[in-house]
Amino acid sequence: MDLEVCIDSVESAIAAERGGAKRVELCSDLLEGGITPGAGMIAAVRRHISIDLYVMIRPRGSDFFYSDFELEVMRDEIAHARALGADGVVFGLLDQQGRVDVSQTRELVKLAAPMGVTFHRAIDMTPDLDAALEDVIATGAGRILTSGGASSVLRGMAQISRMVKAARGRIAIMPGGGISAENIAGIARSSGATEFHSSARTAFESPVQFRKQGMAMGDLRDREYRRYAVHEETVRALVSSLPALAKESQSA
Repeated sequence: MDLEVCIDSVESAIAAERGGAKRVELCSDLLEGGITPGAGMIAAVRRHISIDLYVMIRPRGSDFFYSDFELEVMRDEIAHARALGADGVVFGLLDQQGRVDVSQTRELVKLAAPMGVTFHRAIDMTPDLDAALEDVIATGAGRILTSGGASSVLRGMAQISRMVKAARGRIAIMPGGGISAENIAGIARSSGATEFHSSARTAFESPVQFRKQGMAMGDLRDREYRRYAVHEETVRALVSSLPALAKESQSA
C-alpha cells in the first residue's frame, strides 16, 4: 500500500520522502486546487528527492474545459516536466457538458509517455462517475485520483468502493480528499484501494515580524502571514497505519 503526498515546495518534498511517502504530486497555488509549478521548482524538487515525482499539468484554476491555447500550454508543460526528470504528470480534461474529454486526454497521455499519468479530481466534477471511470480507462491513463464525487473521501466512500470493483485492475483508483492518520486504515479497508493521496499539511505562522496592516497581495486577506507545509511526522503517521493493514490482509 502506497501513499502519495501533495506538495508545493522543496521542503515539503523532502519531508514527504523522509516520512516514507512513495510519491509526491508537485503543484503550485494549492488554494486553487493546484496548478502547474514553475520549471525552477520542478528542477529543484527533482534534485532533492529520489522517490517518484508527478507534476500537476493545469494552466489555471476554475473549470477543466480548456481552450486550444490552453491545450497548447499543457502540451509544452508536459514536455518540460519530462525534460526536468518527472516520473509522471497529473491532469484532467472535461468537455462543456462536464464529461471526460476522451480524445484530448488520450492525446496528452500519449504525449506524456513513457511517464505515468494520473487523471485528477476533475473526475469528481462529472455527472456520472461510473461512466467517467470507463472513459478515463479508454484514454490510457494509469491512475484516477478521486474523492468519489463528494466533498471528502469519507462522504464518497460508497462510490469509491464501486469504482475500485468496477476497475478490475485496469486502472488504479487512488482515494484523496480529507485523508489523515486517523482515518486512512478505515478508508483502506472500506474501499479496497491500495494507493492513497494526502496533503498532510500543517499551517504555521510566517517568521516575518513586521506586519503591514490593511494590505494584501491577493483576494484572501488572512493569508499574507500564514504558511502551509508538509511535516515529516505527519507523513510518517499516515504511512505507519498502512503496514499493519497489509499484515491483516496477509493473515486473513
